[in-house]
Amino acid sequence: MPRSVNSVAKRARRKKVLKQAKGYFGRRKNVWTVAKNAVDKAMQYSYRDRRVKKRTFRSLWIMRINAGARQHGMSYSKFMGKLKANNIELNRKVLADLAMNNPEAFEAIVNKVK
Repeated sequence: MPRSVNSVAKRARRKKVLKQAKGYFGRRKNVWTVAKNAVDKAMQYSYRDRRVKKRTFRSLWIMRINAGARQHGMSYSKFMGKLKANNIELNRKVLADLAMNNPEAFEAIVNKVK
């Protein structure tokens, strides 16, 4: 009985990986074994960093809110505590945007919670 190999699927699999490796430097873009390892590692990084991105944005928003609150004589933690006490339910993303792009509105919020 002749040996059965599925070259069509094998080639398709390799083409898919090499297409994902497009733009990589050196042998990582065109040598199958190197490209496969590079793409696997890139996928691990992308999975991890989709979660890390959420953390970094949250910390950026906190920094911006803190800077805006300190301009009006209040620390970040006191500001957020007073927001909760006054039942003002604005999330950090919106507050950071107001502090950055609309300081008058942010100042009105700070004055309301003081």
